[in-house]
Amino acid sequence: MTTYDANGVTLEQVREYVWEIPQDGEMRVPARVLASESLLDEISDDKTLEQLQNTTHLPGITDYAICMPDGHQGYGFPVGGVGAMDAENGCISPGAVGYDINCGVRMMTTNLTYDDVRGHERELVDSLFANVPSGLGGGGIVEAGIDTIDEILARGVDWALEHGYAVEDDLRHCEDEGVREEADPAMVSQKAKDRGKNQIGSLGSGNHFLEVQRVTDVFDDEVGAAFGLTADQIVVLIHCGSRGLGHQTCNDYLRKIEQHHQGLLDQLPDKELAAAPAGSQLAEEYYAAMNAAINFAWVNRQLIMHRTREVFERVFDRSWQDMEMELLYDVAHNIAKKETHTVGAASHSADAASGAEPRADETERELYVHRKGATRAFPAGHPEVPAAYRDVGQPVIIPGSMGAGSYVLRGGEASMDLTFGSTAHGAGRLMSRTQAKDEYWGGDVQEELESDHQIYVKAQSGATVAEEAPGVYKDVDEVVRVSDALGIGDKVARTFPVCNIKG
Repeated sequence: MTTYDANGVTLEQVREYVWEIPQDGEMRVPARVLASESLLDEISDDKTLEQLQNTTHLPGITDYAICMPDGHQGYGFPVGGVGAMDAENGCISPGAVGYDINCGVRMMTTNLTYDDVRGHERELVDSLFANVPSGLGGGGIVEAGIDTIDEILARGVDWALEHGYAVEDDLRHCEDEGVREEADPAMVSQKAKDRGKNQIGSLGSGNHFLEVQRVTDVFDDEVGAAFGLTADQIVVLIHCGSRGLGHQTCNDYLRKIEQHHQGLLDQLPDKELAAAPAGSQLAEEYYAAMNAAINFAWVNRQLIMHRTREVFERVFDRSWQDMEMELLYDVAHNIAKKETHTVGAASHSADAASGAEPRADETERELYVHRKGATRAFPAGHPEVPAAYRDVGQPVIIPGSMGAGSYVLRGGEASMDLTFGSTAHGAGRLMSRTQAKDEYWGGDVQEELESDHQIYVKAQSGATVAEEAPGVYKDVDEVVRVSDALGIGDKVARTFPVCNIKG
């Protein structure tokens, strides 16, 4: 058996790209890392494996704690982590969702080609930067009172539709049609609402961005056609989340859980995994508040898309309808959802190559599926895939760095068995933000991207550009190659940046 040793943790290779930390001591389940050896070398550079192993101690966790190919160290639960906890006897963990609830991505297609945009790049990036709020703190497309905030938290993108910021097709091409019905605005604190009320329709800072891209490759013509993607086409990618409202909501419930469920915390190897027992009052309240923050994030990205349509209209002197600026899909990657899965299926599928027999204890169970820096990737035929894509599979959007390509995948046939219907969410960081600022100078990065790659970047500060320099991230091509090889997310198309704005 092939093994891999890193930082005192031994992984055993189950099959190609599947590595297991065997169940030992107080671990409730084994842990699995989905990676090539080159990605595993990078994943093992920080505390990712230790955090993944700690995750196996959470009550009710089923089958495996899983780390995606883009995994890296996070708060308690690794970024790129997936954990499915029994919804009746398990728990829900804010740390396993993340502070930026429903951080996610959406892609908008157009009928423009790269030639249509050439010569307009500087005007386009300047206009997008001037019209799409970004950076730390306040400033949004809409500033709202408490009644409006509560409506957004309860109704999601349906609120945007009523107020003219969306069309019906936008809802049909969004995960959950842009609303989580289980949301309860009353479970979101006033402090969180105050932080969010002037940030509706804003990118924020850090790794959040709006990027105009061109499609360089279509790997699957049939699925590409279903997604409306063709070579040399211009698309727009938006990456952001729930801003200060989501961050405050996560922080509020972490503190409440620490106060009320100290006994459970004492059983865990890391208090950052703070969790509320399934069925407890705090579990129900957090789930309702998290779903409200999810709705807020969907509205946030919808308003940015609305403003982007307006910018394109001014720059190209055509209506957005004439340019066919349509939402391909919006998918979350910091989220927990109640989903029904076959428990035990992951174990059987991963070992199938060695001739394992189906497990007698495979059962359908409702689970809290936590995806932190991981993307839902449901295959063709799944009832929760939007009708427009049900025959080909759910669109999955994997952003790369500013100097690398991004990818559109479709949910793979093996995803339900291997990963509870999940795949990677991006390239994954190699460097901390502090290290990145020591290694790179923002102005130099901008000049190099423009001169060498014809990529136009505008940001609130040079530090932000340095933090997000291409060398800060893993190789997105390798992340996607592993996802495709495992059958959890199949390659459909690749894109490359034209211009990018950041906070």
